Amino acid sequence: MGWKTLEAMDFAGKVALVRVDINVPVSDGRVTDTTRIDAVLPTIRAIAGSGGKVVLLAHFGRPRGKVVPEMSLAPIRPALADRLGAPVAFAADCTGPAARKAIAALQPGGVLLLENTRFHPGEEANDADFAAELAALGDVYVDDAFSAAHRAHASTEGIAHLLPACAGLLMAAELKALESALTAPERPVVAVVGGAKVSTKIDLLRNLVRKAEHVVIGGGMANTFLAAQGVAIGRSLCEPGMEDTVHEILARAGEAACTLHLPRDFRIAQDLEPGGEMRIATDCPPDWMILDAGPDSVADICAVFDQCRTLVWNGPLGAFEVAPFDTATVEAARHAAELTRAGKLVTVAGGGDTVAALNQAGVAREFSYVSTAGGAFLEWMEGKTLPGVAALDRG
Repeated sequence: MGWKTLEAMDFAGKVALVRVDINVPVSDGRVTDTTRIDAVLPTIRAIAGSGGKVVLLAHFGRPRGKVVPEMSLAPIRPALADRLGAPVAFAADCTGPAARKAIAALQPGGVLLLENTRFHPGEEANDADFAAELAALGDVYVDDAFSAAHRAHASTEGIAHLLPACAGLLMAAELKALESALTAPERPVVAVVGGAKVSTKIDLLRNLVRKAEHVVIGGGMANTFLAAQGVAIGRSLCEPGMEDTVHEILARAGEAACTLHLPRDFRIAQDLEPGGEMRIATDCPPDWMILDAGPDSVADICAVFDQCRTLVWNGPLGAFEVAPFDTATVEAARHAAELTRAGKLVTVAGGGDTVAALNQAGVAREFSYVSTAGGAFLEWMEGKTLPGVAALDRG
């Protein structure tokens, strides 16, 4: 990639327009989880420490081009200032007189949060005039919102063509981690793909069987693969009508010399309830459900991890939200973390359920890199070009 990093830019005395993702949960006017805020603090501090004026561009919710008071970024400013440990100014618009006045009042090293970019229809339309209005506010553009990089919006793509542009520290770390996972990985590579539906991850599977030596399939997706091969799955979650897709993916894997791993034993139950009867089985009776991979399957997965040098993980192996059907995910994740600590495995994971599952296993901080990007992480893994990343590539 030809994108620049912060170190390549001079921020002294300049206005840096910094695109961040601080689309955080808010309840009763208060931020309840500062994870995304914390993630962008290093970039803010680096620019401010270099004497730049930090002007934050961000979205919140889906106001669809209209001013929706409940989706104002104003309630996020106090939490941002608290986590930053410094004052944060706020402007009631992201363009126009309010934004210009607030930027003019900002001192070098100061931080300003502009109002929700999605209050303007030109944002999601990637309107050239709106992008130009944004660009006119600053001297330099910094994109630190990988999680929004799959959207070709004015503040994520359009503006990058109008100003000297670079990746923020979070964006650069994300891109480096993803490139190490699939673009130029240490081999062999194993990918874990879980979740409920094959239909939502067809492109991902098609790409991964070409890039990885091993693909482990778990969750409800595994049931669909098993059913397509004639395995009885009882009342398990399954997508009917996906047989042709399953056989196509199996054929692609065979052509690419990629080994697909499906569970060979299961944790089954009649209901998805904590404390209910659970059995370990190699088949599933008609009135039971497969809710997690069994111990032999977990041993198989861990053995594959032992053979590999790079792990890419997206999606849980079972219904991890309800114990004991989190067992396979937790045990496999902890084994991967152990290998990571020993320097034997590079581990990159992403996706909302994945992050939650790794947190539940207590190992999210022990993986080489855990992305909270969601859709952008998935599209990268699918081999798609992300507009917000491509716009930074001037090389």
